[in-house]
Amino acid sequence: MTRRIAPIDLLLAAALSLLALALAGRPALARELVQFEDARYNPGTIVIRTGQRSLYFVTAPGEAIRYQIAVGMAGRQWRGVKYVEELAVEPSWSPPASVKRAQPYLPDIIPSGSPRNPMGARVIGLGPGGEYAIHGTNVPSKIGSAVSFGCFRMHNRDVIDLYERVRMGTPVVVLP
Repeated sequence: MTRRIAPIDLLLAAALSLLALALAGRPALARELVQFEDARYNPGTIVIRTGQRSLYFVTAPGEAIRYQIAVGMAGRQWRGVKYVEELAVEPSWSPPASVKRAQPYLPDIIPSGSPRNPMGARVIGLGPGGEYAIHGTNVPSKIGSAVSFGCFRMHNRDVIDLYERVRMGTPVVVLP
């Protein structure tokens, strides 16, 4: 006796197959402990690999926590060394001059908690200069893409975790 498969079962199986294909090979959305073989960086250093859309917090020789991030859009990415010079919880946001020129409709200050505030749950300000930061986001679907004016966006749960690990003066190395 041959068993007939109902059309709804076929549709469900096809949908699940498509979902599995869509998720295959995608980076994890959560932080993970990984091997980090670059001995140039001491524990406590943040290393950002823009091309990988990954931020590494070096925890021990050969080991780091990797977080998935969003990076600067084309023409807004940068490389170099900065240091943590600001730590803030649920900050308000004043758009820098470069952002205001591109988006003049933005208000001068967007208060903490506003859905229009791009800072999310925490900000780790980078200096000298203060124009760039590592921060959370209220639009987590943008993580893994190139969308910012040069800042690094993280899932709010991840920026909260990183915020607890860093101190003022923590070096941040940004690589291509």
